[in-house]
Amino acid sequence: MKTPRPLARASAVTALATAAALLPATAWAASPTWAPADTAAVHPGVQTHTNGAQCTSNFVYSNGTDVFLGQAAHCSGTGGSTETNGCSAGSLPLGTPVSIAGASKPGTLVYNSWLTMQTRHETDANTCQYNDLALIKIDPADVSNVNPSLPFWGGPTGVNTTGTTQLATVLSYGNSELRGGITQLSPKQGTSLGDTGGGWSHTVFTVTPGIPGDSGSGFLDRDGNALGVLSTLNLAPQPGTNGVGDLSRELAYATAHGGLGTVQLVPGTTKFRGPLI
Repeated sequence: MKTPRPLARASAVTALATAAALLPATAWAASPTWAPADTAAVHPGVQTHTNGAQCTSNFVYSNGTDVFLGQAAHCSGTGGSTETNGCSAGSLPLGTPVSIAGASKPGTLVYNSWLTMQTRHETDANTCQYNDLALIKIDPADVSNVNPSLPFWGGPTGVNTTGTTQLATVLSYGNSELRGGITQLSPKQGTSLGDTGGGWSHTVFTVTPGIPGDSGSGFLDRDGNALGVLSTLNLAPQPGTNGVGDLSRELAYATAHGGLGTVQLVPGTTKFRGPLI
């Protein structure tokens, strides 16, 4: 039986160092022909299964040659839910097949921030703790069935590079199988409680909070920019909040060290609808 991947559990983490200097992250400028948003089988928010663990995909990316679907790095983790430090936690290897809901063939794990940081012997404390992005290469047979738009909200319109402020609006789309396929429960709106880890993470509160199986889901800011990737369930000092890894930093790290060239977010083709209130 396939199991929802638990959100990594984390206590409050004191910022020990500033984020490493990284290349800027931008949205992909190319304009290929995507499947219509209302009929596309593969899109942000579809479920992924890695060795039986279910997660939610975040956004679509490309390096100009291949098309990728994002999930959290910890979705391929081999340790427990308390192992949140990517510089020491175990992971399945690159090349691992990943089942993508709606795709005719499995995708392939081609980048995992945890594996990359371990190979590089990363030492920056914030990077190790919060860099939680993986990329799944979509099989060429399925690329024509992909649309990069986030269900319900539309967008993303670009990449957030400025972080969040206290009480700023955030939006998400989780797809845990624990919700029994009730899609009305997937869209979520909430607020940011601010940045942490030198900007590498954002603490958010949504109704409802992220649950196992929502891991990896994408977050937008109130302007539709891709803010981050759902990573952790916080136990203290703000129980029920979630930690969201900063996408601009995660993408920049992938570009600088992932061996895939310049990886960029693909903007959605549907108009961003904006927050509900």
